[in-house]
Amino acid sequence: MTAPSTFGLSTEARNLHWLLSNLVEEVPGVHSVTVVSSDGLMLLSSDPGHQVARGTGRQDGPRGSSADLATIVSGIGSLTIGAAKLMDGGGVKQTMVAMDEGSVFVMSISDGSLLGVHATPDCDMSVIAYHMALFVGRAGHVLTPELRSELRKSMESAQ
Repeated sequence: MTAPSTFGLSTEARNLHWLLSNLVEEVPGVHSVTVVSSDGLMLLSSDPGHQVARGTGRQDGPRGSSADLATIVSGIGSLTIGAAKLMDGGGVKQTMVAMDEGSVFVMSISDGSLLGVHATPDCDMSVIAYHMALFVGRAGHVLTPELRSELRKSMESAQ
């Protein structure tokens, strides 16, 4: 993982970048991580500047740019929120998709944002869910509208 530049960011933004980097580096089986705002825009990514052409066979994450994981997370989040409304199921806390070649985890953050993780097929799902819950607990209360705006601008400048 290439660490994104945090120069010029607020303390809260730097802390969120650190938490995200720590999640990728310390949790076995995690390929990439993203935070998506409630309106579907990527706020944080474990590899914000990494761009790969489609069809190159990259094995450590979704094909294409780091924005692809954000798109997937946003779509899964929207689908599960709609399903929960149709079933009178209340709020969606977590969604997990297990595939032959990997897993995707999506967890709600208090402000409507989503945390998404792409992991290996042999990952320990309970360990990943635990660390995601820690991230959400630590990040949820600081993800203010001002910080979301700062993070969006930071992502745009990194790409």
